[in-house]
Amino acid sequence: MLTRLLHPQTIAVIGGQAAAEVARQCAKIGFAGKIWPVHPRVEGAYRSVADLPGVPDAAFIGVNAHATIGIMADLASAGCGGAVVFASGFAEAGEEGRALQAALLKAAAGVKFLGPNCYGYANAFDRTLIWPDQFGGTPVQRGVAIIAQSGNIGLNITMQRRALPIGMLITLGNMASVGHAEAIEAVLDDPRVTAIGLHMEGLGDPHALAKAVARAHAQGVPVVALKTGRSAAAASIALSHTASLGSSDAVVDAYFRRIGVARVNSIAALLETLKLLHIQGPLPGSSIASLSCSGGEAALMADMALQAGLTLAPLSTEAAAAIEATVPPIVSVSNPLDYHTFAWRDRAALARVFTAMLRAGADLTVLILDFPQPDICDTTDWDIAAAALSDAVQATGRRAAVLATLPECMPQSQADRLTALGIVPLFGMAESLEAVAAALHLEISNHPQQETPTAPPESEAVTLPEFEGKRRLAECRVPVPDGRLATSPDAAAEAARTIGYPVALKAAGDIAHKTELGAVRLNLRDEAAVTSAAADLLPLTGTVLIERMVSGCIAELIVGVARDAVLGPYIMIGSGGILAELVGDTATLLLPASRAEIATALDSLRVSKLLRGFRNKPPGDIEAALDAIEGIQNFALRNLATLHELDVNPLMVCAAGQGAVAADVLMRLSPEPAHV
Repeated sequence: MLTRLLHPQTIAVIGGQAAAEVARQCAKIGFAGKIWPVHPRVEGAYRSVADLPGVPDAAFIGVNAHATIGIMADLASAGCGGAVVFASGFAEAGEEGRALQAALLKAAAGVKFLGPNCYGYANAFDRTLIWPDQFGGTPVQRGVAIIAQSGNIGLNITMQRRALPIGMLITLGNMASVGHAEAIEAVLDDPRVTAIGLHMEGLGDPHALAKAVARAHAQGVPVVALKTGRSAAAASIALSHTASLGSSDAVVDAYFRRIGVARVNSIAALLETLKLLHIQGPLPGSSIASLSCSGGEAALMADMALQAGLTLAPLSTEAAAAIEATVPPIVSVSNPLDYHTFAWRDRAALARVFTAMLRAGADLTVLILDFPQPDICDTTDWDIAAAALSDAVQATGRRAAVLATLPECMPQSQADRLTALGIVPLFGMAESLEAVAAALHLEISNHPQQETPTAPPESEAVTLPEFEGKRRLAECRVPVPDGRLATSPDAAAEAARTIGYPVALKAAGDIAHKTELGAVRLNLRDEAAVTSAAADLLPLTGTVLIERMVSGCIAELIVGVARDAVLGPYIMIGSGGILAELVGDTATLLLPASRAEIATALDSLRVSKLLRGFRNKPPGDIEAALDAIEGIQNFALRNLATLHELDVNPLMVCAAGQGAVAADVLMRLSPEPAHV
């Protein structure tokens, strides 16, 4: 529990300059409780924790790393409610620092603290700043909570001028005692919190985080995250395409989708998303309508909305007629709508245009307005347009926003007026449209994060022969081609006659990426071709695999299973074949994934156009592909204790009704223990 730490009546500030700054910031914001300074040589300060007149609810420890440990022990013995540890030089500083951090945790004896290497927090609801620096916020009655791993990012966020009321800002530093999950739980205890924003460098405990986010959803508090580190997971060359195509970042995206956290890419987008959620809550859908008096702005909106994954709501015949009745004949009615400036300065006329567009039914209607500089320009005409939008909102009860394409073209005073009217003031087109896309209603998956093994087994992996890998997959009802092994050209020819032409022939040993190595021969139609190919490939491994050629292929997929060190096993689905890594068309899901999740992931791929039937070509057997992917997943789940990697590439999807076949399999497992 962090109640005493975040809502203190008494605060001990221990140390020199940083501690004095905490006291100054508390006085500046109007903290109503008591501040007890502690310093052995400063006049008017208490000499030690033991000399304090009572037990502090919270403490700021602003001394060096080594001295911090003894002070933490004194606070714990006194029964302090919690602390902020400002000093650096702990786990972020190498082996010695990690030892110091372990000693700090031991000294705390269960007392919760933020840090170390931490700026602290700002509680603008209750005018409390355990914060050793400038603070750009003001007291608020209701607002968002932001939990940031970085103190400096937290500091910068307090200086925002985007009309976002920040009620609580908590920085975490090294997260030795308190991580994102516990901080989320703490702010959810405060009914004044409307939305939660996270800045994350690492995930911490993903299961605890999922549980905290589930509570947020239950309370109707949306969660948005900015997580840094969009880099490839593999630090070394991997055998399978899955390991090279997959990335830690794609797995993090899958995790956030599963637990219902919106992810954004910048601080600006984080703030805009939180503001939209604070004022209007999650959007019911991704359709928007755009209003502007400029064709250039309308075209820009059309392009950037598409890039953000938003839909420009098509106008029904009735809606288009209603809008047409409010504009001159020269205006072309569409969405985005360039309503021109014929009604400029006419509040009633503009309100009629805006009302008609709002009634068209988009999930959010956006009016583009870049206000002139109020200190050197006359903003009257723009004020009239904003007032007309307010009239339209009052008339329809629909959601609306005013968007300044440049952040500096939205004055704070105008943003505050719009917010009071329930209209979202959006700053900057790119970050605002990203925010709109992120503010959609998020559902928690039916498959919550599970306690599945994360790291591969400790024993060395063995790459199974392809024939054996396919046999094991077939036991989980994954279709594989009819195949035989042969160790001579004559035996290969006999196998081909049994299977039936045409056939494929491959080197059958421990070889990954056979196509790239020239170890595959396809579409062999007679005995001479088979014996010649076998003679070429047998020297590679001593054995060849002869398989029936798969015909009627509509599309090739890659389906792989690997593990993330933090989030555990995941399945990656993408465009397959020899171009798998070149195209990079993939989707990632955590295991286990439902059939609906798999279908959605498959539909998100560019290759799905082929599966649905492209340019008069027949559609693929999507249901058979889903069956095969589920079979691959089932195999992985049954073998998590020994599975290192699994790569099916390609999974050949035939025409509708003709199935899907795992044409090539790479499987790496820990060797089974010998039976004595």
